[in-house]
Amino acid sequence: MREPAGPRQPVTARETSRMIPDITRRAFAVWFRDAKVWATFYKASLIGDLGEPLLYLVAMGWGLGKLVGTVDGVPFIEFLAPGLVCSTAMYAAAFECTFGAFTRMTRQKTYDAILASPLSLDEIVAGEVLWGGTKGFFSGSAMILVMALFGFAGSPFALLALPLAFLIGLLFACLSMIVTAKAPSYDFFSYYFTLGIAPMFLFSGVFFPIHTLPQWGRTLAWFLPLTHGVNVSRAIFTGTVNLGTAADLAWLLVFLAAAFLVSVRAIRKRLVM
Repeated sequence: MREPAGPRQPVTARETSRMIPDITRRAFAVWFRDAKVWATFYKASLIGDLGEPLLYLVAMGWGLGKLVGTVDGVPFIEFLAPGLVCSTAMYAAAFECTFGAFTRMTRQKTYDAILASPLSLDEIVAGEVLWGGTKGFFSGSAMILVMALFGFAGSPFALLALPLAFLIGLLFACLSMIVTAKAPSYDFFSYYFTLGIAPMFLFSGVFFPIHTLPQWGRTLAWFLPLTHGVNVSRAIFTGTVNLGTAADLAWLLVFLAAAFLVSVRAIRKRLVM
């Protein structure tokens, strides 16, 4: 006969500490390592960062914009550009923390080498997320530069788009690290980009106002993190920052914190257990 289970044991201090990421300033060493590697091929990366936003603005803004006219009282190209700041930051961070991080984790065994040093696995994740956020910042900054050249960054709040691009980069770096922790191969990322990233790119208000969607579409869009980033970006560039903008920003910060904790636990589970 099975004996009744005893009273549940309290959570020990060691178990509690494992729930909290073990992170120090050493995480910046991982960031610096990734930055040094990127510096060896930065020219090609910068071409992509500057060229892709420019092509989007010309093709979608001027091309399609001639047919659309104005959206919410502004020319379509000026409506489109703030959303592209967010989407370019999203894609840059997502690519870096999926294909790039997966290569370092599995093919190059970079994580194994780093773990031979005093750095912890949590610090590796934090460093990777910081680098993903930095790549998002680079791409978002390139988009902002293009906007300035076209005269679309006249608002005094425009500089606030720079930390916003970094924040969005951090958020999607965390989400991408979760996917990387589950990925058995590079092909797995097709699910993430097709079923996750692409819908956010298309239905988060980058190309059209969310209020044009049916009620179920507006509700779904609200749960997409990029929607809130686009809302903040558009408010910044149009000079319409208000309490709703603060609420969108708070939602991004809460989602970022949750995504980071989940990403740390996911990488721990893959590499330790």
